[in-house]
Amino acid sequence: MHSVAFLQDLAVVMLVAGVVSGIFHRLHQPVVLGYLLAGIIIGPHTPPFPLVHDEESIRTLADLGVVFLMFGLGLEFSLGQLKRVGPTASLAGAFEILSMIWLGHTIGQVFGWSSMDSVFLGAMLAISSSTVIVKTLAEFGLARERFAELVFGILVVEDILAIVILVLLSGVAMTGGLEPVAVIETLGRLGLFLLVAVVAGLLIVPRVIEHVVLRGTREVQLTVILGLCFGVALLAARLDYSVALGAFIIGAVMRESRHRHRVEEITAPVRDLFSAVFFVAIGMLIDPALLWEHAVPVLAITATVILGKILTCTVGTLLSGQDLRTSLKVGISLAQIGEFSFIIAGLGVSLGVTSDFLYPLAVGVSALSALANPYLVRSSDALASLIERRAPRVALDWLEVYRRRVRRLRAEMEAGAARARIQHLLFASGVNAAFIVAIFLAAAFAAPLVAPYLPVPSWLGGPSGLVWLGAVSASLPLYLAILRRLRELATLLAQLASPQDPSGEGAVVVRVTVFATGLVLLALMTLALSVPLLPGGWILLLFVVVIAAIAWRNRARLLEAYDRAGELLDETLAASPEEPPDEVAPHLETMLRGAVLERLTLAPEGPAAGRLIRELAVRSATGATIVAIRRASGDDVINPSPDEALYAGDELLLLGSKDQVTSGRALLLADGTAAHQAAG
Repeated sequence: MHSVAFLQDLAVVMLVAGVVSGIFHRLHQPVVLGYLLAGIIIGPHTPPFPLVHDEESIRTLADLGVVFLMFGLGLEFSLGQLKRVGPTASLAGAFEILSMIWLGHTIGQVFGWSSMDSVFLGAMLAISSSTVIVKTLAEFGLARERFAELVFGILVVEDILAIVILVLLSGVAMTGGLEPVAVIETLGRLGLFLLVAVVAGLLIVPRVIEHVVLRGTREVQLTVILGLCFGVALLAARLDYSVALGAFIIGAVMRESRHRHRVEEITAPVRDLFSAVFFVAIGMLIDPALLWEHAVPVLAITATVILGKILTCTVGTLLSGQDLRTSLKVGISLAQIGEFSFIIAGLGVSLGVTSDFLYPLAVGVSALSALANPYLVRSSDALASLIERRAPRVALDWLEVYRRRVRRLRAEMEAGAARARIQHLLFASGVNAAFIVAIFLAAAFAAPLVAPYLPVPSWLGGPSGLVWLGAVSASLPLYLAILRRLRELATLLAQLASPQDPSGEGAVVVRVTVFATGLVLLALMTLALSVPLLPGGWILLLFVVVIAAIAWRNRARLLEAYDRAGELLDETLAASPEEPPDEVAPHLETMLRGAVLERLTLAPEGPAAGRLIRELAVRSATGATIVAIRRASGDDVINPSPDEALYAGDELLLLGSKDQVTSGRALLLADGTAAHQAAG
């Protein structure tokens, strides 16, 4: 009976989805919206009665839809493309995520929600929906365009950072702070998993696919491909990562096979089937009554998602040197949230740290943003043209100058100019940022422990506000050092971008933009780290003013302290271990009183040229020792071994008594024609 009920539910899902999506297709509307509307129609919240009884089975099929959609994304996006768009995707993705976490937390505070609700809301708004984007771009035939490559790259960055966000949220929810050890362990495990999965996959999977395609039937090919897809997705799930990440990795690996078009062809029908079920299942979660009850927050947060993501993704992509139209299309495509927001909201509910309204609110915002996304993508060219016409000419000229300079800078970097210095500045800044992160993590961990001993009134920020102030104060030298290196980096990049006119308009544009971008990223990083501690209201403004005044007034001392710490570290690393005190050093001068050093040069006709020191037996025959050799090439050999060869033109340094050195010279220069000179 259970199987009959499941078949009945599946039949209802597919029939209603087919009818509604067919109507949307005839009306030239996105089919994804038809699937969502079908889910609302058959869902449990639509009167007079639900048409689907076993919702859990439908959600299981929807999970398969996530796997297939991410697998399809991997097939569309090669590892070579990831390398090519990596800098743009990393910059835009980091800028977007940090900005949206801050925006979400801020709007939660505006609505008067608890700090934990605000934190989870910020995380919910940070990650875009891969499934909605993939389906929308594929439906409009845009998946292979240049801006789509950038979108897919940002999605990969988001998926990787999403795992880190989940770990951080779990730590904050359970302990009220962050566990540094858990964060470091998670990042290490994630990096190891990605490295092993990609390398092993590239070595094995393309060869398996080639063998199956050349020798197997269509059924065998489909079975093997799905087995690999589900196997890697299951492996990722067993390692506490998302099945979506595993499906994407195996898709990207199969993309490197020569038969990727065959893989796409035979998996497309299955992928379309389960992706339809996924979007219908999302629609089934939408409760129109609950959305109406929280209409104001849902609409406000939806507007924040759409406008915030368009702005932050566009700015991040522009900063990487892309043109305005491409950057706008990237921002518009990413202007929604989706399945990962449900996971974050569900985590808060399961841990009992968030309010009950947060999960349906996430579904409502996701539904509205997903409904708007296809229309935004379809009109992205028109919106880009409108903005290009209406934007101030000064701003457009500034962006064009900046874009040309960044392209020139990339060419200079690819040629290797100043790369070592830039890498040093970035590495040093990254180390300083890592120390800042460690300080804030330690502060978040210590805050609940020291709170009982810090009777600070709430109007003054409370104990957590005082701990936050201490963390920022302790980090001031590191902040100033980063700003100093950022200024040097901006100047260096400006000189590379405008070598003919390092003080002209192009150089100024690059220098100001690079420094301002670094400043904003540093501020966003600080805000994200400060969420567990951050005091609100006027006290935050007061703290910021106090910290800024302290930093400005004492900047020279703080930088001097930082530089001194660096010098001490360098001295420690460069220092040689001291010899234990013994009686050799006090008597060294007495022991060497009779020693003689003599320098001589081997002549081409001499008996030593071309022979090994062992063969000449200088020490055993004369008692003198060859302690150093200077080659004609300029290379020095200190304390040469017996197997070292001697060549014409070598300068030798002999050590021994006067008689020993005389005998050694006679052995090495038998005919006495080579020049020699006593050195001591």
